[in-house]
This record gives sequence, C-alpha cells and structure tokens, in this order.
Amino acid sequence: MQITFPATTRYHLYAGATDMRKGYNSLCGLVQMHFHSTVLSGDVFIFINRPRNRIKLLQWQHDGYAIYQKRLERGT
Repeated sequence: MQITFPATTRYHLYAGATDMRKGYNSLCGLVQMHFHSTVLSGDVFIFINRPRNRIKLLQWQHDGYAIYQKRLERGT
C-alpha cells in the first residue's frame, strides 16, 4: 500500500527521539508543545525513534486523526 498526500501538504519533522508507544493524544501534545501548531491544519507531522528504525506520521484528515507507522528493516 502506498500513501500519497496532496502537493500542498506541509511536512514537519520532530527533531527529538520519539517513544513509538505514543498514541494520538501524546503525539498531538508533542505537536502543540514543539511546533506551536495544531494537528487540525492537515499538515503531516513526522516522528522517528532513537534507533531510527521506526517512523510515525500523524495527520488530521477530514473525519479524524490518522497515524501511519512503519518499521524500517534495513537501517535508517
């Protein structure tokens, strides 16, 4: 499955390491604290764990939050 976003979508990378057990509410809290933004903008917020082998994308879509997660098998 391939995920595509509109060309107008903005992407924000969280600079710190993220605990991948975090869910919607915790990730939204990180967005508010560190990006001084709201998830409701429709932008994509990117979170990576310390070993850099897991990635999560958080986005508000018209009907709710979406989290996309991937485990990277061949390193970073």
